[in-house]
Formats: sequence, C-alpha cells, structure tokens
Amino acid sequence: MNWMRELFKRALMAVVCTVGVGAGTGLLTTAQAAEQNDYILGPGDSVRIAVYQNPDLSLEARLNEGGSISYPLLGNVKLGGISVSDAEKKIASGLKDGNFIKQPQVSILLIGATANQVSVLGLVGKPGRYPLVTGSNKLSEVMAMAGGITQGAGSDIVVISGVREGKPFRKEVDFTKVFATSGSEPDFLLQNGDTLFVDRAPQIYMYGEVQRSGAQILLRDTTLLQALANAGGLTLRGTQRGIKVHRRNPETGEVNIIEPGLNDKLMPNDIIYVKESLF
Repeated sequence: MNWMRELFKRALMAVVCTVGVGAGTGLLTTAQAAEQNDYILGPGDSVRIAVYQNPDLSLEARLNEGGSISYPLLGNVKLGGISVSDAEKKIASGLKDGNFIKQPQVSILLIGATANQVSVLGLVGKPGRYPLVTGSNKLSEVMAMAGGITQGAGSDIVVISGVREGKPFRKEVDFTKVFATSGSEPDFLLQNGDTLFVDRAPQIYMYGEVQRSGAQILLRDTTLLQALANAGGLTLRGTQRGIKVHRRNPETGEVNIIEPGLNDKLMPNDIIYVKESLF
C-alpha cells in the first residue's frame, strides 16, 4: 500500500506544480514540493488534501490562527506544529479510527507556505519570501533559492535580522567565507520570520589623470595599484607620485586626505585623485 500512496501523492504533486507556482509568491516550486514532507505546518499555511479513491474528501484549506482546519467527517483537526507527513498520518488515523475508511491513503500538498518563511531583499537574483523546510534552512540554501547575490553589484555581506529568545537579533555574515576552505564563517541556520538583506557592493571613486574615471566596485582587499589598473591605468599626463585619497572617518564624518602606497588597501567610498605630472 505504501507504493500506491506514494504514486498517488506524486501524481497530485505534479498537478500542483503544473499550475505555475513560484518562490516569490510564497508557493512551492517543483524541487521544494519534493522536500515538503518535513515542513512544519502553521497558521496561514494552505494545503491540498486528497484521499485515494475518495474524491468527496478532497479539500483545499487554510490553517486558522489556531493551526486547525475543518475537515469532512472529522470536524476540527489541528495540524499546526506538526510536519506535512505527520498531518497525513493524523487524518488517515482519524478516518480509520472513525470507521469511515478501512485503509485510507491520504496525501497533503503544501500549496501556500506563510507560517515558516524568510524574506530575502536587496541585490539578489529573485527577491521574495521563501519557505523554510526542515533540513533546508541554512543561509546558503535560501540564498540559492533566491538566485544568489547579484554579480558585480551586490555586497558579499548578508545582513540577517529577526528575533531570538524574544529579543531583536541582527547578524552580518560574510557570505564568501561560508564556502572558504578554512570554514571561517558557519552556514547560519535561519528561523521563521528572519529577513535577509544584501546591500549594494561598496564603491570607490577615481578621478584625475586616469583612462576611465568615475565609480568602480571595491573588490575585497583591492589595493591602490589594482584600482588604477581597473581604471585603465594612467593617462600620458598622469603620475603615480602624490596620489591623494580622500577618506571619511565613519565615526566622526571628518574627511582626511592621505597619500597611500601603491600596495595599500583601499576603503569603501574612498575618493582617489591622480594628479598631472609636472614634467
């Protein structure tokens, strides 16, 4: 009977997935639907329930604030706080114990996940709300669903905000270090209601005697020499001597003018001026 139940569920899932669902709408994609058994249901979630060879028991319902639905023959059934797989077993047991069906084959598909979601905002491929499924609630997994950081525009830093132990929570994660061989940054575990934000990548501004003046993305550990190369190098009139960098103190707001070496690292929002050679 297990193979029959699984075949029935896959057929039902295929129907749902051909309707055209998307992560940005809070509905499950095909890949997410395949992993939904471990999803913990909660208030606001929408489910589609079907019982094999009993179409009169098919139902689409939304869990109320108490995490319950009204189901034919069984009345009020609380599904909140248990997984989709356990919810199937609970309804099947109710139908069997009530002598309504001898061997009920129950399938539940999550068609609207709102109880356990995180929001992904900013410069990512697909901003939106994404469901958390047990075993797939890591930062890297949610970022993958959101299409990753926008290349050439988004910052490497992912800001996570939410609530932990009843208190406001905020954490900055250097996303590149999650995949570093040293494992210097753990793959953070997300919780319901978290918000992920990817800001614009830091920039520097170059003007004066360079081939391409203007703003450029500040890549990690970029030196003055590398920034000059990114700007196409010096013009025929430019000189490497006496290059000045205007750097604002983030605490006081005061702008300091320094003359860094070519191998010194630049900071976000640095303004670099390359002067004309006197000879």
